[in-house]
Amino acid sequence: MSAFILSQKSALRKITDVIFLKKMLTFNNVRDLDLSQTLDCGQCFRWTALPDGSFSGVAFGKSVSVRLDGTVLSVENAAENERRLWRSYFDLDLDYGSIRAELSALHPVLAEAARYAAGIRILRQDPFEALCSFIISQNNNIKRIKGIVQRLCACFGDRLPDGAFAFPRPETIAALSTDDLSPLRAGFRARYLMDAARKVADGTVNPEKCRVCDYDEARAELMKITGVGVKVADCTLLFGLHRIEAFPLDIWMKRAMTTLFPGMIPADFGAYAGIAQQYIFHYCRMNPNLVR
Repeated sequence: MSAFILSQKSALRKITDVIFLKKMLTFNNVRDLDLSQTLDCGQCFRWTALPDGSFSGVAFGKSVSVRLDGTVLSVENAAENERRLWRSYFDLDLDYGSIRAELSALHPVLAEAARYAAGIRILRQDPFEALCSFIISQNNNIKRIKGIVQRLCACFGDRLPDGAFAFPRPETIAALSTDDLSPLRAGFRARYLMDAARKVADGTVNPEKCRVCDYDEARAELMKITGVGVKVADCTLLFGLHRIEAFPLDIWMKRAMTTLFPGMIPADFGAYAGIAQQYIFHYCRMNPNLVR
């Protein structure tokens, strides 16, 4: 092949890359969304805040940047045929304003938490990614969780056009050994990740079934996986399967319930308990003196 043809192909690739990078989706009249509160509140671990207030991240094998200007949400590097995906991902069809008003009537502290965290939406994440992320989250902090997830994707995920990496598929992790996972520095969690991948890959555990079945049955399905207890199952159901009745209880939430909501149980928050949980979690995390 001549040098001229090679140079033309190289130029065409560069032009294609530029076109790809300039693709943009916009969503108008977006309310009740704060990107910082939503993307950095501990429900997902693949977004990075940029100096200009936007966020870069990867979801469903798509590497994008997102920005909110007033009520206009822009998703850069996203094509028009992905509109439905991103609308769903940010849960834009759910009326959080009405839900927040309903929850605020339940308890004065919840009303304060809802005002404080009014921009949080529950993302509709990939179920397997959410499952693995919350397995990794056990006895861990957000910074370290993000690091392990990043290494997992860089080592075993598909490389995307801009150099980022998709979250690895269950079949990919299932074919590995725990020694293969040692670069992740995930500790005891590596064995749990392997078991999760193998049971999802061979159909022993069916996350999609958990979208529609009885809640206790859904929780039990996920708890077939070694290392998945009630808290990880509830996080997976809430953040990966949009079971917004889920109310995960970690140490922060247990303290919050004891200190701020004595006598109440998760069921008292009703059908939108998972949204209430995020309001309370973020409120207490940002104001730790409330639950010490």
